[in-house]
Amino acid sequence: MSTNTTVGFRSERGPILIALMLSTSLIALDSTILATAVPTIVDDLGGLAQFPWLFSVYLLAQAVSVPVYSKLADTIGRKPIMFVGIGLFLLGSILAGLAWSMGSLIAMRAVQGLGAGAVIPVSITIAGDIYTVAERAKAQGYLASVWAISAVVGPTLGGLFAQFTSWRWIFFVNVPLCFLAVYLLLHAYSESVARVRHRVDYAGATVLTVALTLLVLVVLEGGQAWAWDSWQSIGGFAVGAVLLVVFVAIERRAAEPVLPLRLMSQRLIVSTLVIALGVGAVLIGLTSYVPTFLERSISAPPLVAGLAVAALSVGWPISSSLSGRLYLRIGFRPTALIGLGVTTVGAVSLWVTSAVPAVASVAGSCFVVGLGLGLVATPTLIAAQASVAWNERGVVTGTNSFSRSIGSAVGVAIFGAVANGIIDRNGGPSSLTAIELGSRSVFLSVVVVSVLALAAGLLMPGVRVEDLEPVGGVGPVGTDPTNPKHEEGRT
Repeated sequence: MSTNTTVGFRSERGPILIALMLSTSLIALDSTILATAVPTIVDDLGGLAQFPWLFSVYLLAQAVSVPVYSKLADTIGRKPIMFVGIGLFLLGSILAGLAWSMGSLIAMRAVQGLGAGAVIPVSITIAGDIYTVAERAKAQGYLASVWAISAVVGPTLGGLFAQFTSWRWIFFVNVPLCFLAVYLLLHAYSESVARVRHRVDYAGATVLTVALTLLVLVVLEGGQAWAWDSWQSIGGFAVGAVLLVVFVAIERRAAEPVLPLRLMSQRLIVSTLVIALGVGAVLIGLTSYVPTFLERSISAPPLVAGLAVAALSVGWPISSSLSGRLYLRIGFRPTALIGLGVTTVGAVSLWVTSAVPAVASVAGSCFVVGLGLGLVATPTLIAAQASVAWNERGVVTGTNSFSRSIGSAVGVAIFGAVANGIIDRNGGPSSLTAIELGSRSVFLSVVVVSVLALAAGLLMPGVRVEDLEPVGGVGPVGTDPTNPKHEEGRT
């Protein structure tokens, strides 16, 4: 077995890490480049009340596709699923750049979301395959740094495109990146997976997709397209709830369930999934509303507004890369609790200081939130990954990403409902005061979510690295340990 445990570009695993970072950059850049261009897109295509769907439909498509992709990654391998994801993301980007209305743009964002549903969780899973528990924090720090770079590059490009060329280039810029990502993965990453017949849980995936679509639709449109006490809202919630019950029944009988209920009985897995829900909601609440808040309240240029929220993604990789030292020393749970506390402090700071809008105070608060999230997301994910073997790592990683995506999808729906309700009661979207009040209501909602996530963190069991490492282990790069043909050791 190789004794080289260096985590970096010059190690034997360096080319794979670079390929994963570039693949991650596709989604990271797309996530940060859009928010600053929303006002320009609305001015061009119309549909201010519909703009939250640009985020929610993307996140919904991403969320409901993650379980299927993750299961397939555990069966047919990581590499082909990555190529499917990048291909769909490329198609969605081209079509989004050609959109002729807000409705068509929303539809193309769904295609992008289907691609993102494969890229992010499978990238994280591959990192979990080739690095030990002790090494993963640093590896995740490299992946998180992609979000930091994109946090600066994305809003900058978004602002430049919105102000000087066309917002359509925020989608077309993905085209060369997709081709480069495919090229690097083809040459840097190889895998050998045991070929066994599997039965994918299509019934469960379909029922889950319909259930979540109904629930998010009702939350987003309730109080807008129809009243909360209307038959549409009540019926949507009722049917969605029934379908979730049906989904559980399907999973109990499925030979290879898309979301194994057995894993849901583990306290560590459940607590980290609930925390992931909160992380997703906090993240989307700030990235979706901070730029619009600054642009409308103090007339900040799109570029400046984007850089303010980018501070969140700068703080994240800093603390993420350092989290390994903490969880190796004090354990996963204390590290996550520290992060959740810092996140709550940052959220409260943003809500309080937003009463007197200023770019510096908003950026500072977002930076603190980012520091907190970096100490939360990495330790909880690595703890969950390390608690299972190779052939379940994709499902666990995907379920964590699934929970974060659902948190973001439901979060942006709830935040949009709250903000739109307040905006309508205070003069409508043409009133700058109304938009400012609506944004502040979202920031207060983020505080509430942060506190709830902190409560979930208290339920996380106190496990340490030495308790989990023997279970997960690290096999050869790109190989399935259940395959009798694989050789021992890391390449």
